[in-house]
Amino acid sequence: MKLSELFTKTSKQMPSDEQSVSAQLLERAGYINKEAAGVYSLLPLGLRVINNITNIIRQEMDAVGGQEILMSGLIPKSNLEQTGRWESFEALYRLKGADDKEYGLGATHEEIISPLVKKYVQSYRDLPVAIYQIQDKFRNEIRAKSGVLRTREFLMKDLYSFHADQEGLDKYYEQVKEAYWKIFERCVIKDKTYLTLASGGTFSKYSHEFQTETEAGEDEIYVCKSCRIGLNKEILEGEYECPECKNREHEVKKTIEVGNIFKLGTKYSKPFELNFVDQSGKPQPVIMGCYGIGLQRLMGAIVEVYHDEKGIVWPNNEIAPFVAHLIELKVESGRPAELGMEGPKGKGQNTADEIYNQLLEAGIEVLYDDREDISAGEKFADADLLGIPCRLVISEKTGDKVEIKNRSKDQTELVPKEELISKLRT
Repeated sequence: MKLSELFTKTSKQMPSDEQSVSAQLLERAGYINKEAAGVYSLLPLGLRVINNITNIIRQEMDAVGGQEILMSGLIPKSNLEQTGRWESFEALYRLKGADDKEYGLGATHEEIISPLVKKYVQSYRDLPVAIYQIQDKFRNEIRAKSGVLRTREFLMKDLYSFHADQEGLDKYYEQVKEAYWKIFERCVIKDKTYLTLASGGTFSKYSHEFQTETEAGEDEIYVCKSCRIGLNKEILEGEYECPECKNREHEVKKTIEVGNIFKLGTKYSKPFELNFVDQSGKPQPVIMGCYGIGLQRLMGAIVEVYHDEKGIVWPNNEIAPFVAHLIELKVESGRPAELGMEGPKGKGQNTADEIYNQLLEAGIEVLYDDREDISAGEKFADADLLGIPCRLVISEKTGDKVEIKNRSKDQTELVPKEELISKLRT
């Protein structure tokens, strides 16, 4: 993509109504646009990041046998009444259609997935099955004040699993737990993320959260110094003792929840009579688990962990919007030379388009800053703000080579043009 054709622009001004660093940087860099408190549009660069995160999640969910669908965003009132959540779900948006029928706007989808699975699961031979979607969710959050970390509308991956017995659920639960670690490893936040015990388990004492350490965190967890398991502060009773190893030594950390997993048991199968016939011919309720990740929240958490005073620092090519940020520096006649460039035109001016096309032909995603009448300083500042992992500079100073700089490092390197593609692939 050529930067001159991108309809969004960067901003030097810090958003006055954003408290989190991630929202400030993502807005300034043109990744997102704030429409209202807790409501954001994804702009071209932001959508590219979200699509990359989506691909990671989809691959790992497919790897544990998940089958992707897309459920209705409107949930009939009658479905929500069967579970008691039409009245009890405080964050639920409720609306009435032109036919006077009432609906809940999808905040979570147990009330859709359970009656759906009932149509296709009758026997123990139909189990286990795992179904997931990646879809907009709507929640009437009271505390929508932390940018994309807590919003009223967001993309969510929600996976539901269905089992004949508790043993099957327990086994699959551990498989998804490992899949989550793989997701967070690929997003380069695994080393700062803690498996955390939290309240909310329906048929077990705890549910599990994945909490990522950052100063912007809304949560506070106690991390055992021995086994490194986290405990959410909200479920602490009395003095701290690790529920896993009974150790009392701990650290207190501010964190962001980037994922959660629950053993639902029969909480959402019984209201819909989601049963199966077991091997002895008797009807039994299906046992369920659910597993969620908020995509914008995950993007925000990555930015909270990976940024500096200049802007975003995307930690790898897999999640960044582009692999490389190509900058062309021209010298105008009568204008002071920048970066040691001399003369009215440099060789770099004639090779930038060539390099850009070569990268595209090689399948390397590149953002090309081809803008006219923009100073080198402004181009470099935008490159730092956008945070793309590798900066490439073409100028008279670089001659027949390309200057490469990793966004997270200070040093630069000159690489022959013919070696550039192999260098970027390493």
